[in-house]
Amino acid sequence: MQIPIKRTIESVPGGMMVVPLLAGALIATFFPGTPKLFGSFTGALFSGALTILAVFYVCMGASIDFRATPYIMKKGGTLLFVKVGIAMLLGLIFGQVLGEAPVAAGMFAGLSTLAIVAAMNDTNGGLYMALMGQYGRPRDVGAYTVMSLESGPFLTMVTLGVAGLSAFPWQTLVGAILPLLVGMIIGNLDREMRAFLGRAIPVMIPFFAFALGAGLDLSKVWQAGLLGLAMGVAVVVVTGIPLFFADRLTGGTGVAGVAAASTAGNAAAVPAIVASANPAYADAAGPATILVAACVVVTAILVPILTAWVSRRFGDAEVTEAEIVEGVEPPSAQPIAGR
Repeated sequence: MQIPIKRTIESVPGGMMVVPLLAGALIATFFPGTPKLFGSFTGALFSGALTILAVFYVCMGASIDFRATPYIMKKGGTLLFVKVGIAMLLGLIFGQVLGEAPVAAGMFAGLSTLAIVAAMNDTNGGLYMALMGQYGRPRDVGAYTVMSLESGPFLTMVTLGVAGLSAFPWQTLVGAILPLLVGMIIGNLDREMRAFLGRAIPVMIPFFAFALGAGLDLSKVWQAGLLGLAMGVAVVVVTGIPLFFADRLTGGTGVAGVAAASTAGNAAAVPAIVASANPAYADAAGPATILVAACVVVTAILVPILTAWVSRRFGDAEVTEAEIVEGVEPPSAQPIAGR
């Protein structure tokens, strides 16, 4: 007898990230002594998020091909610049108002500059590639090879520094991007290593998600309720509109821009990484993780709906063979669950 566990999890938006994260949070909330009780490898699963993420980013880097065509560089670079630029602008604004600490009470309790920047910075790559495969031009799928540079905490750290908040030493900034760069070098030197490491990307997502969830207290999750929903909608609106026009200015239909207006599943890992690098963000990390996870779910629901509408309203009636760029492949043959 077979039980469709994987299919059931993937039926939930961002399921491979959200479901294990929730499972870890449930154990941490109702059975907090579990890691100490079992110790050894079982205990390590509850506390190994950063180690797993380091390996994850090496594998993610290996999937990025240096040999991108000019169109892909233009398209992906533009979408990357706009998405990160918006996060920086919001970081500057909210950094002056909130600083490093989260809002302590009221309907905005838990909201922080860290949460806003982390939610805005990183696009759900699996969702983007799947939507481009259905509604976009074939060459637009490859634009994610450039956009995947959003992955990880590096740009979030840079954004927080630009916003005038607590800065990070150069060693920390380099350390945040080094696993991705090492992976890029390995993957471009050897295609077989790229394929080998690339296959590990979706496998690691539920493991670091579980470890992240094990650090959350669900008694505080209610705070993310309407605020988490509002933040998810804000990600789609605030990034989606500029990305739509940026896509059209680079010769697109606007579909790729809207498809990129989401929050990546692994963005929920960024607050914990940032806090481990700079204790000034320790208080904001827990609530920020919950809010960003909420954004993952909300954007995973809204973005496909809006992308389909934009495709019907502004998309090409037909994609011609001339638009297919030879030799260009997406970073993965399968959408990356949770990305």
